[in-house]
Amino acid sequence: MTTISWWLYTIPFISAFIHWLTIWMALKLLFHPRQPKKILGFTLHGVFPKRQQQIAESLGRIVGQELLSYQDIEQTIANPANVQKMLPLVEEHIDNFLRNKLKESMPMIAMFIGDKTISQLKGVFMKELEDLFPIIMKNYVAHLKNDLDLEKIVVEKIANFSSDRLESMLNQILTKEFRFVEVIGAALGFLIGVVQIMLTFLMR
Repeated sequence: MTTISWWLYTIPFISAFIHWLTIWMALKLLFHPRQPKKILGFTLHGVFPKRQQQIAESLGRIVGQELLSYQDIEQTIANPANVQKMLPLVEEHIDNFLRNKLKESMPMIAMFIGDKTISQLKGVFMKELEDLFPIIMKNYVAHLKNDLDLEKIVVEKIANFSSDRLESMLNQILTKEFRFVEVIGAALGFLIGVVQIMLTFLMR
C-alpha cells in the first residue's frame, strides 16, 4: 500500500516531464531534420525546411499586399508634411547656388543680382518646388513600382535563407514564446497528474 501511494505521488512529475518533452520535441520538429529522413517507414522533415518556399511566398504576399504597398509609400513620400521637412535643405542649396555657383558659371549675370533679387528668386523657386515635389514623388513611385517587385524580393530573400539562419532568426524572435509554451505544457501535465491522483483516491 505504501509503495503504491509513493508511486502515485510521482505521477504529476512524470506527467509534467512527458508533456514538456512532447512540446520540446514538437518545437524541434519545426526545424529538424533539415533534410527528409526515413525512420521506421515514416518520412520526417522539419516543417520550416519542408515548407520554406510556401512560407516565403505567403510572407511575400502579405508584405507586398498588406503590410507595405506602393500606395502607402506614395502617400508617405508625397505627404505635405514630409515635403515641408525637405524644403529647408532645398532652400539652402538654392541660396548657395544664387550667391556662389551662379557667379562662377555666369559672372556677368551675377553682377546684376543683389540680395533683394536673390531673395525674390529664391521665393519663386521655393514656391514652384513646393508644388512640384509631390508630383515628382508620385511619378518616381510609379516608375519604382514597375522596376521593383516587393513581393518577389521578399520571396527570394526568405526562400534563399539557409535552414540554420532561418532557425536562428525565429529563435531570436520567439525564444521567450517557445519557453513559455514549454513551461505551460509542463504545468498542464503536472495538473493532469494531480487530477489523476485525486481520481485514484476517490475511486478507492
